[in-house]
Amino acid sequence: MCQHCVASDQLFGLAEPQAAMLESYRAALSRGFSPDNISDVSTQTLAEIDHDPTAFIAKCSDARNLDIADRTVTLPDGTIVRRLPMRERWIWDGAFAGRIGLRYQPGGNGLPAHVLGHIGYAVVAWKRRRGYATRALAHMLGEAREIGLTRVEITTDAGNEPSRKVVLANGARLVEEF
Repeated sequence: MCQHCVASDQLFGLAEPQAAMLESYRAALSRGFSPDNISDVSTQTLAEIDHDPTAFIAKCSDARNLDIADRTVTLPDGTIVRRLPMRERWIWDGAFAGRIGLRYQPGGNGLPAHVLGHIGYAVVAWKRRRGYATRALAHMLGEAREIGLTRVEITTDAGNEPSRKVVLANGARLVEEF
């Protein structure tokens, strides 16, 4: 695991996704967790895991995400753009508790217009309000510094007060609403 600590007698850690954790991740998907906070992709993700679990874990690895020269993504409007490198970590407390990811462009703080922020996270509904997102974001900000980012952008829906509190607890300041 990248980090682990014990607070209130509860194990907490972040780890790069790995095969040993996959069954717990599958269980969370089956209970309604979606790694995408815009749309529910749990069914598609379960199908991808069932088709080839080894390829799924490889897709989530840092090494694979760094090798993006020939990788693209299709936006909702059909535009094809280069995929950004990403570091994905799974939040773990003895079982899968959520995920956090850091997207970035090598060599700078900026992001393309179609990327609304450097960091995105989601905690499974049944483990919220335990400080997991706040601690995961603190860790990921450290990883952002390690790769040379001096500033990160994080967006949240205006009505998402819990997420806003997570971001502010980590030293953020509101730049704009859009």
